[in-house]
Amino acid sequence: MLVTSYDSFIVIVSILVAMLASFTALDMAGRVATSTGKAAIIWLLGGGFSMGIGIWAMHFIGMLSMSMDMVMSYSPTFTAISAAIAVCASIFALWLVCQGELPMQRLIGGALIMGTGVAAMHYTGMAALMFSPGIVWNWGWVAVSIVIALVASGAALWLAFNLREGTSNRVTVLRLGASVVMGFAIAGMHYTGMMAAKFPLHGHPTQEGVNSNWLAILVTVVTIAILGITLLVSMLDARMQARTSILASSLAEANRELAQLALHDNLTRLPNRILLEDRLEQAINKANRERTHFALMFMDLDGFKAVNDAFGHHIGDNLLIGVTERMSQQMEGYYTLARLGGDEFVLLIEINDPNDAAAVADNLVKAVDRPFDISRYELVVSLSIGIAVYPGDGVDERELMFNADAAMYHTKNNGRNGYTFFQPSMNMLAQSQLQLNNDLWHALDNNELRLFYQPKYCAPRGPILGFEALLRWEHPARGLLTPDHFLPMAEKTGMIVSIGNWVINEACRQLRQWHLQGHPHWSVAVNLSSLQFEQSNLVETVTEALAKHEIPPELLTLEVTETTAMRDPDESVRILTELTKLGVKASIDDFGTGYSSLLYLKRLPASELKIDRAFVNELQHHSEDATIVSAIVALAQSLQLKVVAEGVETAEQQAFLTGLGCNTLQGYLLGKPIPPERISELDNFVGTQENELKAELHTVNSSLT
Repeated sequence: MLVTSYDSFIVIVSILVAMLASFTALDMAGRVATSTGKAAIIWLLGGGFSMGIGIWAMHFIGMLSMSMDMVMSYSPTFTAISAAIAVCASIFALWLVCQGELPMQRLIGGALIMGTGVAAMHYTGMAALMFSPGIVWNWGWVAVSIVIALVASGAALWLAFNLREGTSNRVTVLRLGASVVMGFAIAGMHYTGMMAAKFPLHGHPTQEGVNSNWLAILVTVVTIAILGITLLVSMLDARMQARTSILASSLAEANRELAQLALHDNLTRLPNRILLEDRLEQAINKANRERTHFALMFMDLDGFKAVNDAFGHHIGDNLLIGVTERMSQQMEGYYTLARLGGDEFVLLIEINDPNDAAAVADNLVKAVDRPFDISRYELVVSLSIGIAVYPGDGVDERELMFNADAAMYHTKNNGRNGYTFFQPSMNMLAQSQLQLNNDLWHALDNNELRLFYQPKYCAPRGPILGFEALLRWEHPARGLLTPDHFLPMAEKTGMIVSIGNWVINEACRQLRQWHLQGHPHWSVAVNLSSLQFEQSNLVETVTEALAKHEIPPELLTLEVTETTAMRDPDESVRILTELTKLGVKASIDDFGTGYSSLLYLKRLPASELKIDRAFVNELQHHSEDATIVSAIVALAQSLQLKVVAEGVETAEQQAFLTGLGCNTLQGYLLGKPIPPERISELDNFVGTQENELKAELHTVNSSLT
């Protein structure tokens, strides 16, 4: 037999190629497993081809490491067949490990097929060696090489299946380790098979076929290039997938946030109306299907508006959060607590009988009734609840909500701070309120709104300086309605803005008429609601009304309540500054009822303070109200502001306020609110009553001194 030896460098190269092919196989398994559709097919075929060429190249490089005293050549046909067998076996292996499961039976079957393919590739490649008279085989070593091929194939399939998913550094390290093991196993099978081959002494190579001198270089370069390109493409794809995964994760997070914003209240994080309606529909379907019951509770906070006006939106928002936390602590079982907006909440809860609903409502009322410590304030509000039970109190979402709302209003009308179950008779009041609300939407279009005017007198008894415009509604069925009947509703629905703009325009129109009738020095005062005061187009609305009716700006006074002005002092200063730059006067209404900061009061560009009627009504010497009024007048005088006192109903009040230094008086004693067409009667009244007022004032002054 011919003596053969191996080139150690080429042997090492062959083992490295085997490891590189193994790592490529593991990486391709990961690519195929994480891909779908055409991409998975492309990775399967491309990866199988690269992996097969790598295994085949390791075999031929190993053969080329064998040194003999002759130059060997190879059959192109058998060489190509051995490469095809390696590629087919590799594609099968990738397909097998990318299945959902790899039970033992399938693993053994796959190892038999792949091991047979590797062995067939090896011995077909050996058959490509053009040597005459032929190779003598040691069948014992052949059997050992086949066993090694089967065991190595099984181990490779198991490793590839378990390391196919994941892109972390730990998985990469495990793949590197596995590729080392698989590389040595493949090399061990090859060199064991080579040991089985013996070459007779009288044998000689043929001159036909492919020469091995340049085949070694060609196979090595082409194989490393194929494996390198495959791995590079895989790494780029993995990076793109990682980036895509990050983007997809970000998109999913954005979608979750959008869903949160769309279906939940931003302040309390409770479900909003949209999500509540969906939950309510589900509850109705479940109740119909399982013959169960649930309660719908409509809840409203009593006294929240006063807190919000007095302390500002920030404190009000914190109060709503505190109320939400307390109510949530009382809940158990299956329920949905939602916020509809403002201080309105709705609770949807499963019950066995109405007593369960009563117990829950009672716990909620007691929980909210305890004082809240918000910032440095101790705030007290209460809860009014209306309860509708399905299916007795409604057949659909709309009817249940309407009836629960009606029951809640019944609770408010009966003293608040409690709960009431819906009764059919409650619908009459609720429908009346709903009809009034619908009528208010059409009041402007139907010219049903009216302005009455209450005169403002120079203290103590005249002359008339101007008028305060007071809103009335000439309802076609209910007659003349005062603001307390419809303004809260208008503020709640937002209609107060369009109504307020109409009031400004109408007051300026009427003032122009009085100027043309010979009263060019009369002025008019208009009250601004908090919502209208916050509108960005307020200055534009005032400017247009003044220009349209040719009113000097200084004859229009805009009255803003103290609580509205102090809600956002910096913004109030900005808005009032813009208005006063036009020449319009600003008045702080209901002064003394809020919590003004003297620093901001000094900054407000107001021209007058208006004392709230609550202090004037009980005005007596040496009373607390008299002390407060005296302090307000003194404060206004130090800030060089005029003082208007409203609610003057007695001569004693008139004399006392005049003595304090009030500039302007307004009240029923001097003149009630009347429609504009009766202003001429007011002039006659002033003329005829002047002497009587003088006599009465003289009597009062005498008694005071």
